[in-house]
Amino acid sequence: MPFLELSLIVRTEQQPSVEEALGELGALSITLRDAEAQTPDEQAIFEPGVGELPLWPTITVDALFDENNDRRGLAAALGELLPWLEPDRLSFHEVADQDWERVWMDQFKPMSFGRRLWIYPWNIEPPADDDIVGRSSASRRVVVRLDPGLAFGSGTHPTTALCLEWLDGLDLAGKMITDYGCGSGILAVAALKLGAASAVGVDNDPQALIAAADNAERNGVAAQLALCLPQDHVAAAAEVHGSTSAAGAGCAGAADVFVANILAGPLGKLAPTFAAAAKPGAPFAISGILAGQQDELLQRYALWFDELRVDTREDWVRISGRRRS
Repeated sequence: MPFLELSLIVRTEQQPSVEEALGELGALSITLRDAEAQTPDEQAIFEPGVGELPLWPTITVDALFDENNDRRGLAAALGELLPWLEPDRLSFHEVADQDWERVWMDQFKPMSFGRRLWIYPWNIEPPADDDIVGRSSASRRVVVRLDPGLAFGSGTHPTTALCLEWLDGLDLAGKMITDYGCGSGILAVAALKLGAASAVGVDNDPQALIAAADNAERNGVAAQLALCLPQDHVAAAAEVHGSTSAAGAGCAGAADVFVANILAGPLGKLAPTFAAAAKPGAPFAISGILAGQQDELLQRYALWFDELRVDTREDWVRISGRRRS
């Protein structure tokens, strides 16, 4: 089924009211882009946390609607909700449904992270002698078969790559890992394939939890992965604090390893929650941090975590360390 895409250019401070109006009109999805970017490579997509504004002074907001929506009706309704909106800043485009899968399949090729870990798109078969079952081996690949669907996380983004490389460098045998902001489930599934005993994936987007469940099933680790919304994760942890089996206790329990790949704003706010969700001595990593945002987070996380270090890729940062004993 094709879609109707509505695009409009607004100032940063107008973004919250625009998203609210588009939601009222029935938008199926909303994405934000830098309106001043000159090339496709500069067109970074931003998924803000609650109450968080993008860094760009002007934003292109893209909203998808069912193809049967009337363009004039949508424009008129949007004008009523946003009287200040300039008509020449609004445009419509048709988006073919098959384009989503085609673009992903064309751009996403097998990629390696660290010594053993490989991410393969679901439509490409790995070599027959590779380890696609999940047994750890220094001489054989550990392969994750992935279809991100509509969720974030394919390995192509620098923040995901930084987290995958960090996981590949850990001894995960028998450990329980929490992946906060799990998206497609790529980090949790990779950890399980690298030897972790169980994993908890947390995300505020139900579509992400569906994608993560599908990818866990695709990789034969669904029984080891518990998935939940943030509020359920907090409640479960409070009820069964200290449980060591995510598979046995749902989303409850402090993690042996903790990773969160979201954005700097939520990372700062959630630091106490993350500290409570990690066992003493647990390795942790956070990413989704733009270069220049790390100093405030380092100061914040130093209240609960030791051995803090910063690693970068392109304009993105990963902070890692250990939960203080």
